Amino acid sequence: MLFTTTTQYIALAIALVAGWLFGLASHPGGRKWKARYVAERDAHAVTSKRVTELERDHDTVTKRAADLERDHGTVGTRVTDLERERDLANERVAQLKRENDELERENSRLSTARPIAHDRYVRDDRPLDHDRIDDGDRLAPGHPRDRGFI
Repeated sequence: MLFTTTTQYIALAIALVAGWLFGLASHPGGRKWKARYVAERDAHAVTSKRVTELERDHDTVTKRAADLERDHGTVGTRVTDLERERDLANERVAQLKRENDELERENSRLSTARPIAHDRYVRDDRPLDHDRIDDGDRLAPGHPRDRGFI
């Protein structure tokens, strides 16, 4: 039977304490587990930071998607308005083309027509008495009786 006397118990205790002291003396000081702990802590910090960034980006994208969905209805009406403006502009262009064609026809007709030259002469058939400015004459230049400009 084992450990029946107190001396055996004391020897067991001494052996356990000696083993414990030998283990402490030969232990590397926990460098390996400390390095692993620091690496895991750093990896966890990086992962937490990345998760925070992704959550923030997700919130931003969700808000942007909500804005785009809200604006989607207004875009449809804006497109309709722009199409209406385009149709009006096309009608105006067609109208201006018709007017331009009409003006070109009129211009070609007038370019081939005989000029009316005799209507361009101005004839003054008034009598020529008092046609010069006298010293005593107080008429302003350009008065109907003033003939100084002819």
